[in-house]
Amino acid sequence: MDNPPYNNARMPDGSKTPTLVQRLSDEFESSRVPEGFMAASGDLASTLIAPHFPRGGHTASSEKLTAAEQAAIDNETKRVPSSDEQTIAAEPVESAQEKSRRPLQHTKSFDNGYHFPPKYPKGEATKQALASFWKFFITPMGFFWTIYGLNVVAWGGMLFLLLCNAAPAMCYPTCDDIDSPRRKWVEWDSQILTGLFCVTAFGLAPWRFRDWYYLLRYRIMGDFNGLRKLAGIHRSWFRLKGSDELAVDVGPGNIPEWVPREAIPTPEKNISNAPLTGTRAPATAVWKLDFVIWSMVMNTFAQCGLCGVMWGMNRYDRPSWVTGFLVAIACIIAMVGGYVMFLEGKKVKSIEGVPCNDRDLERLARDKELGIPHWNNIKDKKPKEKKVKDVEKA
Repeated sequence: MDNPPYNNARMPDGSKTPTLVQRLSDEFESSRVPEGFMAASGDLASTLIAPHFPRGGHTASSEKLTAAEQAAIDNETKRVPSSDEQTIAAEPVESAQEKSRRPLQHTKSFDNGYHFPPKYPKGEATKQALASFWKFFITPMGFFWTIYGLNVVAWGGMLFLLLCNAAPAMCYPTCDDIDSPRRKWVEWDSQILTGLFCVTAFGLAPWRFRDWYYLLRYRIMGDFNGLRKLAGIHRSWFRLKGSDELAVDVGPGNIPEWVPREAIPTPEKNISNAPLTGTRAPATAVWKLDFVIWSMVMNTFAQCGLCGVMWGMNRYDRPSWVTGFLVAIACIIAMVGGYVMFLEGKKVKSIEGVPCNDRDLERLARDKELGIPHWNNIKDKKPKEKKVKDVEKA
């Protein structure tokens, strides 16, 4: 039998107890980047638009949705059809076979009772977004990252205007004179932005290099456990090969012995939640994980080069193109990597579902009573005809 992982850590009385360093090391190996860091480093969309919900709430949401919809269906049968509904009813009705071939246009719940959250009017959605932002802002991390973001926007905007010669009064004796007010403010703005970018580039470095280490273990040494660890860390958007063939009830706290371990991450507690729709997302191409991790690591390296140039050379000797090149590369690769994570996360959620809160369930039940349909997809929109035709051909 293998020895326990903490067999060498003993207290003075001889009991086996993990040390603080060992516990922190194990937690760091599978931890995710703090959401405030992610919001400030290119993963803003997937952090704020699609936040991480607590585990264990999916089953309750499905049960509430089923009960709410059942009540709405009972009321629907007693309601007198409106003139608009009578007009719709008079139109040609598709046969059952045609309906079964057009699942993308289905507005009813899935077999397990799940329905995607409804789309709210712009005014109501704006109020919800502002309320959510306020809850985030009044927290210490929320206040810090809000001030951080405003500084990046303000100083970045000022630098852009200066580069566009938006302040002619600063151009004396000329705009390009090294001692002109314009060139001095360009230098001050650049130094401030360099310091601001260090917060994310170096603050995220421990997590980035940890992911890079696991990726190199998988790519160079052929250690598949490295990829499994990454799958657990990036569980919100990355899926292992074979994970789409798992039973729909397999999830945290419910992993049978017969489940192939190569299809689930490690540690096993980081497996993705059971899909709300009853359908699992397909496996994610590994090259996308390569791209995201390398993008974030290169962002940190580019920031190192930018710091060396900005703080190791004075403004008289520093080539201006070097600063612009490093800033552009650092920003672009971080944004593209974050955008890939956002797209893949959105793809997973569009297939596996997004949890509904009480407000969503009440809205679905009320609209069903009023005869207001909601498309059962993540956008709550009618699919494009091209997609519908592709499904019909299949």
